Amino acid sequence: MSEFDADLFVIGAGSGGVRAARIAAGYGAKVMVAEEFRVGGTCVIRGCVPKKLLVYAARFAHEFEDAAAFGWSLGEPAHDWAALIAAKDREIARLEKIYRANLERAGVTVIAERAVFADDHTVLLKGSGRRIRARHILIATGAHPIRPVFPGCALAATSNEAFDLDRLPRRVVVQGGGYIALEFAGIFKGLGAEVTVVHRGERVLRGFDEDVRLAIQKEMKTRGIRFRLGETIRAAARADAGVRVELASGDDIEADLLMAATGRMPNTSGLGLENTGVALDPRGAVAVDAFSRTSVPHIFAVGDVTGRVALTPVAIREGHAVADALFGGRREAVDYGAIPTAVFTEPEIGTVGATEAEARAGGAPIDIYKTSFRPMKATLSGRESKVFMKLVVDGATDRVLGIHIIGEAAAEMVQCLAIAVKMGAKKTDFDATMALHPSAAEELVTLRSKWQPG
Repeated sequence: MSEFDADLFVIGAGSGGVRAARIAAGYGAKVMVAEEFRVGGTCVIRGCVPKKLLVYAARFAHEFEDAAAFGWSLGEPAHDWAALIAAKDREIARLEKIYRANLERAGVTVIAERAVFADDHTVLLKGSGRRIRARHILIATGAHPIRPVFPGCALAATSNEAFDLDRLPRRVVVQGGGYIALEFAGIFKGLGAEVTVVHRGERVLRGFDEDVRLAIQKEMKTRGIRFRLGETIRAAARADAGVRVELASGDDIEADLLMAATGRMPNTSGLGLENTGVALDPRGAVAVDAFSRTSVPHIFAVGDVTGRVALTPVAIREGHAVADALFGGRREAVDYGAIPTAVFTEPEIGTVGATEAEARAGGAPIDIYKTSFRPMKATLSGRESKVFMKLVVDGATDRVLGIHIIGEAAAEMVQCLAIAVKMGAKKTDFDATMALHPSAAEELVTLRSKWQPG
């Protein structure tokens, strides 16, 4: 009789944990997964998926406005927030059932309880008090939104609560300048709210290409979103109509909703890690090596809890790699180069590879090709909007190091372009590719002139 109840015990049924569990079970391992909330994790339940559904809803406002220029006669549009949230909830429930069914079909035991470490090989189920011994344990607990600290900070909602508001707020203050802050600013604005973004930096989207940061701020301002940059929130207090937000500059903003979107923290607190030899990094994330192994050889961690690249496809790839290594005889480190990503603002951003600053930091000569133009759709609609495209190219090897796009379907374009970047395509390969006309994407293969500063 084995001394272990499971070959692999997974704590957390998000994207990374679910993939690891399914692949491991497919190799014949006995797998258990514990999830205290809902199967699917942040991405499915209160992250990427519901956010994209709300983004779609918000974009219809612009479509209705533009339609008149193309001969359509429409009545005054009206939006039903409750209907949208109900439809979103139905879709999330459907997806959760699929995730759970896929686990069960693979032979994985799903446990609806919180699991914490009792020791290096033992997890304690908090609800039932049951103890389970596992040969290998995978930590896949994700991360949670940070709630900033200031007087009245409890009045601020996070992205968790923003998905389930009873009604659409008329006036919204969003604190933050990253993915989540800008995406929700666009959602609320598109659905009719007045939106102010308060960000301590002078530019949004830290870590993105500088041209992208400047261009998206301009585009969002054109759409009526207000920015208070270089500002922080000093305090918040209840007001007759909602909440009064006091800025460090002394200005007050009246709002119906204050939303904090200032980052996320790994879910390591309360996991019982003090009962193990698992080490954390200075940020409180689980420290792992290139193969997602912790300081305890049989304990692994994937996804946002590791503080590496906080993207769902990355967590999935990491979880798959752990299962392959443990039970499939394939030990390969995940390649984190050229990861495509999107920010679903309006217009959206798609990017892959190096920013201009990153490329120049390497010391090699860098060539920049970029363009900004009015999309064909805007010639009739009259909308003041520009598509932005930029190629970052190694001046010595001609290899395309980075691609950055702002505009309709930017994410779709960049997903395909990521293949070329990953394969090491050169600018001459882009030049040799026939253009598809009329399209915005054709500009990427017709850029000929190097950008010259000044």
